[in-house]
Amino acid sequence: MKSLSSLYRFALAAGGTACALPAQADLISDSHANLGMRNFYFSSDNRDGTANPSRTEEWAQGFLLDFRSGYTDGTVGFGVDATAMMGITLDTGRGRHAGSTMIPSDGDRAADQWSSAGVTAKMKVSKTELRVGQLAPKVPVLSANDGRLLPQTFQGVQLQSKDIDNLTLVGGALNRARGRASTDLTGMAVSGGSQETDRFLFVGGDYRATDALTLQYYAGQLEDYYLQQFAGLNHTLKLTDDSSLTTDLRYFRTRSEGANGSAAGRAQGYTVGGYTANGDGEINNDLWSAAFTYRLRSHSLTLGYQSVSEDSNFVQLNQGSIDKGAGGSSLYLWTDKMLLSFTRAGERTGFAQYGYDFAALGVPGLKASVMYLKGENIQTASGAEQSEWERDFSLDYVIQAGTFKGLGVSWRNGKSHSEAARNGDQNRLIINYTVALF
Repeated sequence: MKSLSSLYRFALAAGGTACALPAQADLISDSHANLGMRNFYFSSDNRDGTANPSRTEEWAQGFLLDFRSGYTDGTVGFGVDATAMMGITLDTGRGRHAGSTMIPSDGDRAADQWSSAGVTAKMKVSKTELRVGQLAPKVPVLSANDGRLLPQTFQGVQLQSKDIDNLTLVGGALNRARGRASTDLTGMAVSGGSQETDRFLFVGGDYRATDALTLQYYAGQLEDYYLQQFAGLNHTLKLTDDSSLTTDLRYFRTRSEGANGSAAGRAQGYTVGGYTANGDGEINNDLWSAAFTYRLRSHSLTLGYQSVSEDSNFVQLNQGSIDKGAGGSSLYLWTDKMLLSFTRAGERTGFAQYGYDFAALGVPGLKASVMYLKGENIQTASGAEQSEWERDFSLDYVIQAGTFKGLGVSWRNGKSHSEAARNGDQNRLIINYTVALF
């Protein structure tokens, strides 16, 4: 297949740096490469409003070639990771592409294909690892998005240490981002901000106090936009041999930083979208949530509540105001769902989720869940309060044995009704399969 062979050559070029490293046993023997394939059908139908079009519908095939080397021998080990990604459009149209969050645009139509590559140099001493190059952080103050055909990535440096028992420390600095529907690296911003910055700093850690209790603290700073602090607690109480109760507490404190903290800076475009207390786009937000999950054999039931303060929307790094398909983000929130995130200024959200694992009925690999969220008290410039709700259903099946062991099929269906945004219906059908190359 021509596209696949092009992807393979692309990855070899991206990983060429590895040839300069010493050909030591651990570097070579511990290396491995996988080819991940994702087939994605995406349909989003907006039922009201004047914006056109009302429907986005697309189908695409993605390939991700992932090479990871081992480390050279010695006290300090060196290695190189490399990835190459390619997306191929299978079906869309001029009337169904506008508003896409999955496929880059080529003029007013969908691009036929797109690709990118990245290299990460790595160095390891004991249980401390330094990574420089392409990164995909997964921490509460920044979580790289993988909700479409190809994942979001960043460029920068990250240091992670597990040398202290039960404690994981991580910190880093990022200067560029590549969106999930983009081939280009861009600067960084927040939703509603028109100015890009080239510095995001983060630091924090997870402490496993006991086998049942984990404590978290993180901080993230997007230069000229905000400084955010996070504290979290996760505790699992074993009730019986086949039941447990998990408590999940999260708190974010976000304040303006640099240009966003001054009228002159906000006038230049260092602003956040949505409602703000003085109508000036300044970031000032507190968010907390509490969720409790009861598990009994194959059943799970989660009940939770989330509160957003009234001065501005909750904010994290989001490329939505930057062109080139850079939009799309993930939030470390229970409420970050298919169509809505329930993070508007003043919003109070109650939510419930039920999940079931069909292994108990003799169908291992099959899982289903349904979730309902209702948000109220959304602040507006007129003083009127708005509300919104969303219902999501998911069905996942992973083949457990045979030739196609590991192949996963997922269906996502969501429906939302909002006084603050357009109503919507969304369907996603996703097929994932990974082949180990060596």
